[in-house]
Amino acid sequence: MDLHVTELRIENHVGIVRLARPDRGNSWTNRMNAEYRWLMQSLEDNPDVRVIVVTGAGRQFCVGADFKALDHHRESDKDYVESSRHEDMARPGHGVRPEFDHELVWHWGLSKPVIAAVNGACAGIALALTAFCDLRYAAAGAKFTSSTPRLGLPSEYGLSWVLPRIVGLTRAAEVLLTGRVFVAEEMLAMGFLNAVFPAEAFEARVLAVATEMAHGVSPIAVKAAKRQLYAEQLDHDPGHAVENAKALTGKFLKHPDFREGVAAAQAKRAPFFAALSDLGP
Repeated sequence: MDLHVTELRIENHVGIVRLARPDRGNSWTNRMNAEYRWLMQSLEDNPDVRVIVVTGAGRQFCVGADFKALDHHRESDKDYVESSRHEDMARPGHGVRPEFDHELVWHWGLSKPVIAAVNGACAGIALALTAFCDLRYAAAGAKFTSSTPRLGLPSEYGLSWVLPRIVGLTRAAEVLLTGRVFVAEEMLAMGFLNAVFPAEAFEARVLAVATEMAHGVSPIAVKAAKRQLYAEQLDHDPGHAVENAKALTGKFLKHPDFREGVAAAQAKRAPFFAALSDLGP
C-alpha cells in the first residue's frame, strides 16, 4: 500500500508507526485508518519486529477525527454504522476472539506488544486508540481529552468500556462526562499512563523501553501473557485464570525459550530468544 498519511520505520526489532498529517494535527481519516490497519498487519506478519510503537509526526499525536469527515457523516443520508464498516481494509488481530474483531479492539488480538507514544495532543478517537494499546507513555504536558461531550456526541469507540477498567469508574466518568482537557501528569496520576517523559527526550526514552523489550523478553511468552491479560478480563473467572496459567507454565517449561532465559540469567548475559515465526503458533 502507498503511504500518504502514515510513516513506518523499523530498527532494532521495533516497528515505529507514525501518524503523519502534521498540518492537520494528524487528524484521523478513513485513509489513515486504512493505512494504519495495513501497517499493523504488516508488522504483525514481520518476524523481525517484536515490539510496535505508535506515535505522531510533528508536535501532536492525533487531535481526533478530521472535522471534514464528521461533517460528511452529518450531512450524508447514509447510515453511519453501515458507512463505517471496513470489510475492504486489512484485519489485524482478527480471529483470536470474536470480542476483539472490532474497531481498535483488534489491537488486543495482535501477538506483539503495542506502545502508544503520545508526543502531543491526543483527542477523541486517538484517546480510544491509546487506551487499546498495551503500554502508554506521554510527553510532559501533552494534552488529552475525549472531546465528545463538548461536540454533542456520545463516548466513542468503546471508551465507556475500556477506560473504567484502566482508571476506575470515578475517573473515567470525569474524562467522559466533562470533556475537559487533562495534561499528561494528571493522566499518569489516575493510572492511564505508564510514565511521562520530558518532551525533548521523549521519543528516545520510549524507544529505549521498546528496544529493551524487543531484546530482553521472550516473544512467545509475551504473546501468551497478552492473550491471558485481555481474554481473562472478559472471562471474570479467577479460577480459570489460575488453571490456564498452570497449563501454560507446564507447556512453556519445556520450551527452548525457558532454557535460554535460565541460561542467560545464570550467565548474567542478554538472552537470545527466537522470533515468533520460528516457534510455531
